[in-house]
Amino acid sequence: MAAPKHRDEIAKHNTAGDSWVVLNGQAYDLSAFADEHPGGAGIIIKYAGRDASRAFNPIHPKDIVNTLPKAVHLGPVTPVEAPVELKTEEKDEEEDKDEEEIPDIAQMVNVWDFEMVAKKQVSKEAWAYMMSGADDEVCLRENHAAFHRVLLKPRVLVDVENIDMSSTILGTKVSIPLYITSCALGRLYHEDGEMCLTRGAKLAGIPQLCPTLASCTMDEMLSARTEGQTQWWQLYVNKDRELTKSVVQKAEANGFKALFVTVDAPLLGRRERDMRNKAKMSASVQGKQKDKVDKSQGVTRAISSFLDPSLNWKDLPWVRSITKMPIILKGIQTGEDAVRSYEAGMDGIVVSNHGGRQLDFTRSGIEMLVEVMDALRAINANLDKFTVLVDGGFRRGSDVFKALALGAKGIGLGRPTLVGMAAYGEEGVDKVIQIFKDELEMHMRLMGTPTVADMTSDMVITRNIADHVSVSPTDFLSTQVYDPLPIATRISRSKL
Repeated sequence: MAAPKHRDEIAKHNTAGDSWVVLNGQAYDLSAFADEHPGGAGIIIKYAGRDASRAFNPIHPKDIVNTLPKAVHLGPVTPVEAPVELKTEEKDEEEDKDEEEIPDIAQMVNVWDFEMVAKKQVSKEAWAYMMSGADDEVCLRENHAAFHRVLLKPRVLVDVENIDMSSTILGTKVSIPLYITSCALGRLYHEDGEMCLTRGAKLAGIPQLCPTLASCTMDEMLSARTEGQTQWWQLYVNKDRELTKSVVQKAEANGFKALFVTVDAPLLGRRERDMRNKAKMSASVQGKQKDKVDKSQGVTRAISSFLDPSLNWKDLPWVRSITKMPIILKGIQTGEDAVRSYEAGMDGIVVSNHGGRQLDFTRSGIEMLVEVMDALRAINANLDKFTVLVDGGFRRGSDVFKALALGAKGIGLGRPTLVGMAAYGEEGVDKVIQIFKDELEMHMRLMGTPTVADMTSDMVITRNIADHVSVSPTDFLSTQVYDPLPIATRISRSKL
């Protein structure tokens, strides 16, 4: 154990090339790490010579410092220093948010309503991270817009007095075929982060897919789990395979019921909405050096330093060898890869384009689902044992109905549960799911499908989905909450 460092000594190391930072009572020499920091060097320089715990804790698991080289740990600090406060203008902005009246949760009638409330509760940087998409955000918007090209064919004179939307996903009985999918950095939106989502999932009666990049540790997410509640573990494969193995085996030992391996992120996409926020912060920190600021950084780059871009199909037997949990490949986007996943002995897939955050101009989840199901049926795949899930752009019960009718066993919700949490905590998460339940129940009655098993592909018209051109009314609910990319906003104003 290194000898304690006096805080006056820490304070002397406060430059770009000599940056000591205090985190939760421990000092670290981050001088060499600054350029590799996923959030950019600027934030480290900002807190050089000071206690950064207040800024660090909301978006990082405390044990993430254990991944740093041992040599950078300088030991405890004495006497304890108060963590750096927010700047006055930042505090005023936060106080204004706290004082602003929040509508009663009973006034929320659809998922879009939660977005309006949540935007006022979180920081601009947090909102940009949550709502950012790749490049021009065409894929982000297509995820939602694609549902408008899938039309319904209702059956009538069906006994729909009793509606049962319960189902089973990967052996877990669910109240509705939904689950909370993995989204990073939950504490950007609520002080309890992913633990709040765990409690919300319990209230709603659905599983939670816990993210590798959570703000909470695995142990914290476990602590919020109640008896009988299902959690799955999402995995980014690390370049350090032994570290990956230890994480997977810890998850299995602690009762996680399935392993979701993300396969669509050998590199993180360029999410410009997020990048602009990070670039502005870095520029303000570095002052005269702003011409040297690396503006390619953002919260979204948080995992680039350890992602293994060499991960390929030949590695799947190794993944299978380290766990007995069912293995789901998350991020399948073609029929060919769906078939290959099946033939490789995987237990299922998530049809997903990563929420439109990776590669712009990829197809929507619902469009890819049509191709995937056709390809799997063409080889007579056993779809009772091979689980097909889908995510991306789901905002209505009608969206859920369409995916289930096409053959998905379950739907992952990301942003809807985050805005529910940001607006009203775990009660908000539960309310979001309840809205989906209410809307799906209505659709099941009006479509003549008393159970999930009654939903079939001949009840949806998908021939227009791949045309990508359709005349339809403007979706005002979506339009009113979507913020154009910042540069587009500035250009449009300049033309006025």
